Amino acid sequence: MTTTERTLAVVSAGLSQPSSTRLLADKLTAATVARLTDEGVTTQVVTYELRDYAQDVMNNMLTGFASPRLQTMIEAVTAADGLIAVTPIFTTSYSGLFKTFFDVIDNRSLTDQPVLIGATAGTARHSLALDYALRPMFTYLHAVVVPTSVFAASEDWGSGDGGVDSRLATLPARIERAAGELATLVAASDRSSRVPDPFELPAGFNPAGFSPSR
Repeated sequence: MTTTERTLAVVSAGLSQPSSTRLLADKLTAATVARLTDEGVTTQVVTYELRDYAQDVMNNMLTGFASPRLQTMIEAVTAADGLIAVTPIFTTSYSGLFKTFFDVIDNRSLTDQPVLIGATAGTARHSLALDYALRPMFTYLHAVVVPTSVFAASEDWGSGDGGVDSRLATLPARIERAAGELATLVAASDRSSRVPDPFELPAGFNPAGFSPSR
């Protein structure tokens, strides 16, 4: 009997510790891994808190070069069979740290990667940021964003099942539905098993457009 293995990368942009953003990321991860286990797939999970890489990310933005630890993270995220990306919502959109991280990676490196997006905020009024900010960004990066995105407001936590006919009851339901959608795509992915071409030119390499004055 052969065992199918997949890798799942988790990127959390929460700034506090403990963080509701990390809590949502963990719940999405646990639900996805459980769905993959039901399908006979073992999952290797790598989780990154962007707050721990903030200086590396900014230095990369300013210099164009990633530190060794940031490069290791980027390679793990872009080579994973699936990605869970969760950000707090600040001023009606994703956090600056979250956006900057995805700005410094090559804009083709997430092509065809299954992605589950999530967000947290103090009020449910910010929930639309998932559709007008996060989803377009990952679409631009040619990732495959699962249909169900997951938003958690402050009142969603510690509510149990939320009772019958309650909005709070929809958070666990959305988590399960989104996890199922991601698990299906991750199970079919072969990203982590691809062998890189040692002769492939670096991303952005363009000898015809090279100018020594730049």
